[in-house]
Amino acid sequence: MATAINILMIDDDEEDFIIVKDLFAQIPNYLFHVTWAASYNEGVNLITEKQHDLYLIDYRLGPDDGLELIREVIRGGCDVPLILLTGQTDIETDRQAMKAGASDYLVKGSISPSQLERAIRYNIERARNIREIKDLNSGLEKKVRDRTLELTNALEREQSISEMKSRFVSFASHEFRTPLAAILSSASLIRKYEEPEDAEKRQKHVDRIASSVKNLTEILDDFLSLAKLEKGVVEIERAEFNLQDFLENIVEEMDGMVGKKNQQINYRHEGATMIEQPKKLLKNILLNLLSNASKYSPEEQQIELTSVITGNKVYITVKDYGIGIPAEDHAKLFNEFFRAGNVQNIQGTGLGLNLVRRYIELLDGTICFTSNPGEGTTFAIEFPQIATR
Repeated sequence: MATAINILMIDDDEEDFIIVKDLFAQIPNYLFHVTWAASYNEGVNLITEKQHDLYLIDYRLGPDDGLELIREVIRGGCDVPLILLTGQTDIETDRQAMKAGASDYLVKGSISPSQLERAIRYNIERARNIREIKDLNSGLEKKVRDRTLELTNALEREQSISEMKSRFVSFASHEFRTPLAAILSSASLIRKYEEPEDAEKRQKHVDRIASSVKNLTEILDDFLSLAKLEKGVVEIERAEFNLQDFLENIVEEMDGMVGKKNQQINYRHEGATMIEQPKKLLKNILLNLLSNASKYSPEEQQIELTSVITGNKVYITVKDYGIGIPAEDHAKLFNEFFRAGNVQNIQGTGLGLNLVRRYIELLDGTICFTSNPGEGTTFAIEFPQIATR
């Protein structure tokens, strides 16, 4: 059975409605459901309900105007065919109908069933084609917007990488100079200490070279990590592991660094122990925070590391009793290349905490800190017990 075509006729003369309805009954192979609105306002209200496939609108609606009705419903967003019914057949009526937005017009008294069928079929098909074209255009516009956004983001990333390269050249020319000068100086002096009794002096310069190489390696590692983050190529491999064992191993790994300053990391854990997160990212985060705690603390100071798992969340804090961070530097602490005003004489790139923040974001976590100059700093990180991405 054919699908019914819903037609609304808006006409203040019921006899005209009956005549037109009889014409619909004479059209073969179609099922029409024709309803009637007797006034301007009733017609507008029914059109607003969007229950019809086509509207037949009389030119005269008592004291109202069918052309104005057409203009009003089009302003309201109507995209269904609107056919004007008129008792006049002239170019001026045609022009007014088209200008108002009518899809077509038919002359009362001279409409045949075949003319009516053609007008209905043609205008419904035309409206369907227009809607499809609009949908296609909307789809294309969305694709263009999405692609433009992709290209814009890619360009911004390229610009960011380019700026980072420029900053690296400027930074490297300054920061590489000190460790390279130390290496060259120590290498030159080592050659002078050839006697057995000079062993201690030779070792001193070997240690100095090793420390300088370590500083250079840290600088390069920071820049390589930043470059990967900028390009979005950081590998995230989730694994299930025991957080307490994991952090105890990191503390053991840090012993060599903190031991040189007679410092000690005190670690304690509360709650469950198993988590599922990228181990490599988490290790980078903790090594950076613990290294900073040691670097910016005096000798023989304690560093406190705590971890708690509760409510499907992991909470880790790193607390030191070092030099602290000036209040005026708090807001910029996680910016690229930023270094607090009281650490300018201590080796560093100004990238470590920026990397930490971005790594934690990859864990869907957060980081915050509290600090007072001369009293120390506490960093606190929070992230899901089980990775969400």
